[in-house]
Amino acid sequence: MNAAQSTRTMTHGAIIALIFLTTVLAGAAVYAHGGKSHGAGGEFTNLEALKKATELYDKLVATNKLDVKWETAVETVRIGERLKGSETEKVVAFSRSTGEPKTVYIFFTSRGDYAGSNFTGQ
Repeated sequence: MNAAQSTRTMTHGAIIALIFLTTVLAGAAVYAHGGKSHGAGGEFTNLEALKKATELYDKLVATNKLDVKWETAVETVRIGERLKGSETEKVVAFSRSTGEPKTVYIFFTSRGDYAGSNFTGQ
């Protein structure tokens, strides 16, 4: 196994650990609310957005649309929302510790459809 493959394997492990941790924390938050339903059954959740964004992120790195350094220097992943016209979109931001630009943003519609990605967040 060469250094690039080893680094990629370690990064995939970190992403899987992040998804697992997010799942555990999201589950704890749901039960802390006493079982109330906050969504309309078909709501696209932050966890689903994280999963889809991570899959897309991996594809962007694998196809060299994002430099491999994006995979080795990821420092934080944030999930939020933005208003685009009259619709609210989920935004998943992958930020890295080194290099420019620092952050890549991936957007999804409220139904979970890919809506685009960029380095500005706009």
